[in-house]
Amino acid sequence: MSDEPLILPVDVELATAADTAEFGARLADVLVAGDLVILDGPLGAGKTAMTKGIAAGLGVQGRVTSPTFVIAREHRAGSRPHGLPPVALVHVDAYRLGMTGQSALDELDALDLDTDLTDAVVVVEWGEGLVEKLTDGHVSVHLTRDPDSDVRRATARRVESVVTPQH
Repeated sequence: MSDEPLILPVDVELATAADTAEFGARLADVLVAGDLVILDGPLGAGKTAMTKGIAAGLGVQGRVTSPTFVIAREHRAGSRPHGLPPVALVHVDAYRLGMTGQSALDELDALDLDTDLTDAVVVVEWGEGLVEKLTDGHVSVHLTRDPDSDVRRATARRVESVVTPQH
């Protein structure tokens, strides 16, 4: 991995889980409180490894694990590398939303992520198609994994929300 500042959009090959986490840490350098990051990709593509890297890059406190069964975990701000301002992390796994009988949107609304967005970086695994409307824009990270190896590919870009005019 390079020490060059990350500029979005970017498309990178990640040969190992450590490379995935390192890329997440580099991505964290361009994130600020209020950013929404949507991680998309199949099972085993590296979404949680990426989130662990983002957490390390943000310098948040506490061990980062997949919040699959609790849906969301908040990690308090700590000392951020490179002298950047501290910021908390809210880590959401939307994979199980909608499995309780409630609609996925109702469950998402109950998490009050929109209130967390002002003070934290919110990372949502499996959030594509669900959480984009929480902000005016977000960072989209699409992860893929070569079925014959551990090599992953990440495509990251900033996406601005499109407002549909009312008639």
